[in-house]
Amino acid sequence: MNWIFLLLAGLFEVSLAFCLGKTKTSVGTEYYCWGAGFLLSTVLSMYLLAKAVQTLPIGTAYAVWTGIGAVGTVIMGIVFFKEPATPIRLFFIFTLIASIIGLKLVTN
Repeated sequence: MNWIFLLLAGLFEVSLAFCLGKTKTSVGTEYYCWGAGFLLSTVLSMYLLAKAVQTLPIGTAYAVWTGIGAVGTVIMGIVFFKEPATPIRLFFIFTLIASIIGLKLVTN
């Protein structure tokens, strides 16, 4: 269950980055809605990370959490914000994913 909490925490980190990106182009009420989404995603991400570190080593949990957030945010940027998807960028995304899987495999 702790790995599920950690995965969800990472996904909420991606969500907060998405909301942050949307606030750049929003005005009026839409800006405040994306801002509220950012705050809610932040709270949920931190809560789930705190739940995960109750049973996982902090170093592993934090590295996996930031890795999920980093990979998810880069992919989200490519898909939704038209950021470049160069071969070298995709290679490093793959190495991050491999590192996350590796940490999962070596953690008791």
